[in-house]
Amino acid sequence: MKDITDKEFHEIRDYIKKNFGINLGEEKKSLVYSRLRTVLAENGMDDFSQYFNYLINDKSGEAVIRFIDRVTTNHTFFMRETDHFDYFKSTVLPYIEETVKDHDLRLWCGACSSGEEPYTLKFIIEDYFKQSKDKWNTEILATDISTNVLDKAVRGLYPNESVKTLPDVWQKTYFTKYDNENSIVKDEIKNGITYRKFNFMDERFPFKKKFQVIFCRNVMIYFDNQTRDTLVKKFYDCTESGGYLFIGHSESLSHTATEYKYVMPAVYRKA
Repeated sequence: MKDITDKEFHEIRDYIKKNFGINLGEEKKSLVYSRLRTVLAENGMDDFSQYFNYLINDKSGEAVIRFIDRVTTNHTFFMRETDHFDYFKSTVLPYIEETVKDHDLRLWCGACSSGEEPYTLKFIIEDYFKQSKDKWNTEILATDISTNVLDKAVRGLYPNESVKTLPDVWQKTYFTKYDNENSIVKDEIKNGITYRKFNFMDERFPFKKKFQVIFCRNVMIYFDNQTRDTLVKKFYDCTESGGYLFIGHSESLSHTATEYKYVMPAVYRKA
């Protein structure tokens, strides 16, 4: 198989930037080659120009799904950036309990990957509203652009070594042993999370109601400043007054480009 040329890499780079917001620098050329070469081989293609033509002309949508699944990075784990979950439990949920009169908790995990983040949030919510959960709608919306990781999230199957990082009570209450190496999230928890494929580059977000909490962590590091600022504006418009936005600790918002107010590292709030 031929190596990827600069022209071919730039075509792919411009395509993913335009359609999905992801900004691939020149240093990602070898990564794109290594992640896509098997796709070319499976389709009997000799070069990346042939693959790119296939990608942009495929009407079934399968080529784009496979492309996104291979090119995007989906690294996550339970309790990642623990201070966010502590703040969510100690400050955000009491605020919601006190102020949301219709008992409708609206939380969006905007880049849920393989499900560890929304499941962690669901465990916290279940614990917090244990005595009054019949009064509250606590369903979480979890979205991602990758079909592959969404399938993993829906299944809720994780290695025991990963689950062991969680508190013992969560392991016993919210998981069932699947086999000697894996545990699976119980249906009562899985049924409280709606998973959907979603592209942040969609011109309009289709939500009828605004969210009190949005988690979008460790995604905007792949966007340039303009794409990030545009997305944050969409988040702001989807956030209730007093609501929160959680981003990754390696990310930050430009105070001149957003009306969100800084609360603590990687946590912002709509006035």
